[in-house]
Amino acid sequence: MHILLVGATGIIGNAVHEALLEHGHRVIAAGHTHGKLTVDLSNPRSIEELYTLTGSVDAVICAAGRARFGPLDELGDDDFNLSIRNKMMGQVNLVRSGLGIVAEGGSFTLTTGGLSQNPEAGTSAVSMVGAGIEAFARGAAIDLKQRYRVNVVSPGWVAETRQQMGLDPMPGIWAKDLAKYYVYLAEGTVTGEVANADEPLVSS
Repeated sequence: MHILLVGATGIIGNAVHEALLEHGHRVIAAGHTHGKLTVDLSNPRSIEELYTLTGSVDAVICAAGRARFGPLDELGDDDFNLSIRNKMMGQVNLVRSGLGIVAEGGSFTLTTGGLSQNPEAGTSAVSMVGAGIEAFARGAAIDLKQRYRVNVVSPGWVAETRQQMGLDPMPGIWAKDLAKYYVYLAEGTVTGEVANADEPLVSS
């Protein structure tokens, strides 16, 4: 397949890129500031311009999106607006703008996180937009049935991220194991699925 990977320069994106290549897929890599192709998820026009450059693809995977952490009484309108425009609407618009450009029968795989279902202190904005993406994917999968598949990977702690924070990598999932969820959803037949990716994928 010919796959557009947004967020290809991050920890998760790098691992997904390698996994897709190992499975024989052709990958168009796009990042926020690095690489030949860049995209600003908070800007719908930037997303449209990205699709103009890529042309038709068979699938889109997004491993990107920014949202603000912080206690509720310290988050301002700008913090919530950034989280909504980037993490949530950025991924929503990747699907909306991709209709008719992604080949019918293709798929969109988005990214949220475990905080969407299990919030912690200081995560109200992050949890809100993650849950919104998951609800969007389930609804979009119904509307787009027979045309496109829409799914979500919801990672738990990424081991490499924990290491960068000076923590023990466990409990966490290594990026190479997390990447298998994205490959599974891109290559598979399911739609409307939120894959809780907090441990290595067990093949059936």
